[in-house]
Amino acid sequence: MTPASNFFTKAFQAVAVLLIAAIFVGLGIWQLQRAAELKESLKVATTIDTNIVSLESVTAPRESIPATALNKTVSVSGYYIANFRAPNQVDGNGVVSDWEVALLQVGTQSAILVVRGLWSERLLNPDIQQSMIIDIEGLLVASQYEERAENSAGVISRLDSAVVTSLTDLDLYDGYVLASSEATRTGTLDRTRVTPEKLTSRIPGFYWQHLSYVAIWWLLAGVVLFLPFYRRRVTP
Repeated sequence: MTPASNFFTKAFQAVAVLLIAAIFVGLGIWQLQRAAELKESLKVATTIDTNIVSLESVTAPRESIPATALNKTVSVSGYYIANFRAPNQVDGNGVVSDWEVALLQVGTQSAILVVRGLWSERLLNPDIQQSMIIDIEGLLVASQYEERAENSAGVISRLDSAVVTSLTDLDLYDGYVLASSEATRTGTLDRTRVTPEKLTSRIPGFYWQHLSYVAIWWLLAGVVLFLPFYRRRVTP
């Protein structure tokens, strides 16, 4: 091998090593940013905003709820097109009960789950029909991820639009609305409203998972940078 070709070979290897190391460092920085975003979203998620805004102004169907939209008080109007029992739900006072959850059609193409109240009070408003427009105000809450029961006819295992996708062709909003009031043209619908679960500021496991990925990617970058020197030391 000529000196020139040897130089270009070593230069190519050096560039390749630096490029791979840079990719690993970049992946570590990306995970660090994800951890920071998660921690920031946690601050937002533990604060209830009582200023009323329209649902459509803070989120959209078929998209994840933005962190800035969580726990905002929203208003939305539509038709109830389905009704479900959500067993083993826990309210802000720690009381476990079954909740009545309805699927509200919003406009002509979208829908969102609405917690109306206690399942035991589902017959308090027998005059509600599917053709009746309902004006709702309530808290926009992130979807549940833990199963509370088994899915069956008329029963949903958790408050998550993903569990009802097979029941409708409408575009579903992520999360659900915890209704604080319902009204029709004829007046307000009176019933016991569910209080939201107490918000916690505990840092979730995903945050530490992101940080562990930072350490892994940066460790790999260090290994890639060290290997050429290690090979030189062991080469006879």
